[in-house]
Amino acid sequence: MNITIENVILIGSILLLISILAGKTSYRFGVPILILFLSVGMLAGSEGIGGIHFDDPQLAQFIGIVSLNFILFSGGLDTSWKSIKPVLWQGISLSTLGVLFTSLAVGTFVWALTDFTIYEGLLLGAIVSSTDAAAVFSILRSKNLALKRNLRPVLELESGSNDPMAYFLTIAFLGLVVNQDQSLLSIIPLFLQQILIGLALGFLFGKLSKMIINKISLDFEGLYPVLAIALMFIIFSATDALGGNGFLAVYLSGVYLGNQDLIHKKTIMRFYDGVAWLMQIVLFLTLGLLVYPSHVIEVLGIGMLISGFLILVARPLGVLLSLSFFRMKMRRRWYVSWVGLRGAVPIVFATYPLLAGVEKAEMIFNVVFFVSLSSVLVQGTTLTTVAKWLHVALPGKVKPKSPVDTFLSDGAKSLIREITIPSDNFSVGKRIVDLHFPRKAIIAMISRNGKFLTPNGATRIEEEDTLIVLMEDERSVEAVYDSLQLDMETEVDEE
Repeated sequence: MNITIENVILIGSILLLISILAGKTSYRFGVPILILFLSVGMLAGSEGIGGIHFDDPQLAQFIGIVSLNFILFSGGLDTSWKSIKPVLWQGISLSTLGVLFTSLAVGTFVWALTDFTIYEGLLLGAIVSSTDAAAVFSILRSKNLALKRNLRPVLELESGSNDPMAYFLTIAFLGLVVNQDQSLLSIIPLFLQQILIGLALGFLFGKLSKMIINKISLDFEGLYPVLAIALMFIIFSATDALGGNGFLAVYLSGVYLGNQDLIHKKTIMRFYDGVAWLMQIVLFLTLGLLVYPSHVIEVLGIGMLISGFLILVARPLGVLLSLSFFRMKMRRRWYVSWVGLRGAVPIVFATYPLLAGVEKAEMIFNVVFFVSLSSVLVQGTTLTTVAKWLHVALPGKVKPKSPVDTFLSDGAKSLIREITIPSDNFSVGKRIVDLHFPRKAIIAMISRNGKFLTPNGATRIEEEDTLIVLMEDERSVEAVYDSLQLDMETEVDEE
């Protein structure tokens, strides 16, 4: 079946529906949900029962880049600075040195084992060197696995931030394969350029995005997520045009915005959470359609050797070397190495050699596909079991948040205060987002002129408003009064 304008919407919606229904029951059988999405795409493909002919690596790459923008930006928005701050340097080391050591190990192994040149081997190693944010986020969060001593923030920080390094290495080694006269040292200036510009623009664009979101006055709340999409793509494309790493800039901007006071922040984050899932499904469906299962079977032998070496040797080596500067128990290092899930990102990166016309591009793509598939199947299905073996799992599981938990934000708000705003208070006329309320407190309602209203970040405080504030502890109470520049003792006496 050929995809046409007339049937693409019907086919796409049916595939989405099948993927969601398959994913709903996947964990009953211990199968990672992303494998289900990939399988649906393969079954619908040219060699499957669907018979859909799709052989367009350029379109697949475009879909992959768009999807990765959403996935990385959403992952950044969900990243709490408070949780990653203690493990920041561990995550950075894993996402840079860990990726580099893994790619070098795999590349050398492929060069020694096959007829690949050293640069072709390093290219394949670079493509499979990073852990996949979509795979790690979805599997860890779906399994609600409770881990000891900051392991979860380390894993999520690494998976969310190591794609830029893998992307750089892929582009750099691809350039060496295409231009054989260049030396390995020629990639160092490119690395410094991409990382430094990506870091700088990620932070600057994050600050600019916060200013735009908070200062612009849109008539409809639903337009704020649309504004965030426009800003996200501007960040990526502008950074890329200026020679920086666009993926790094997008992720950093997401982290920055996720830890700032934004108007309609909950609306934006809920939107991105849903769209990130949609992008994961679309990405895996597309890559499933692109692959020819018969071609993957042809590289089964070499694929198993490379996959086994990556899981059992290269990834542990990269983790142990990159974490050698930090104090961490050995069993925790082993678990970090086991959660080296490969997913859609390596398959997307494997389209670059195809489009560049590299001689062994098709073999690289099929090997990478097999490696990603086997990684999610073997490692993704055993995360809980290995965590128990290595004694890094906490008893029980983390319960998923209920709607009430989500509304109450970071923790249970056990304290309630009614705070009346005097006419001479500095907050009169200001928006809630500009008050810099503590994160452990929320204004649940405002009593104004005998009526109750539900506020948002754009709501302006008026004189004689009574704020119904929910707080987590006494320290939060003090912080709230400080934010409003009110004397807590005077307020209590008046009550």
